[in-house]
Amino acid sequence: MKHFLLVLLASFTLLSCGGGVSSDDIAKLNGYWEIASVNMPDGSEKNYKVNPTIDFFKVEGKAGFRKKVMPQYDGSYRVNDLSEKFTISEKDGKTFVNYATQYAKWQEELLELNDDELVVKNQHGIEYHYKKPVPFTVK
Repeated sequence: MKHFLLVLLASFTLLSCGGGVSSDDIAKLNGYWEIASVNMPDGSEKNYKVNPTIDFFKVEGKAGFRKKVMPQYDGSYRVNDLSEKFTISEKDGKTFVNYATQYAKWQEELLELNDDELVVKNQHGIEYHYKKPVPFTVK
């Protein structure tokens, strides 16, 4: 009986701590995010050592935009006027980022979001793992 209770308690603890993104975490999406790796549905993984572009997110409440920026050698970012607007929604205990441009609409599920890591999954089952970029300069 003791063993059963320990297993039950451990299982409950793991389930209650498992993933998910709360409404309070959404503000952590703000800022610069760099793709670290991509996990494909077949289990293969691609790691990124260097990225020519970085994603910049700006969210207020349940709406925002994502913009691709290019890091420069002086530590700044080169930007253009293109951006993708999005809204945040929740369904069945999951949090989604819903994008819309004049060309397409798509949705990504937020699997993980904290100060250092962002993980999203698209409708094709591809997981994108982001990290905060480390600025660099060449002088």
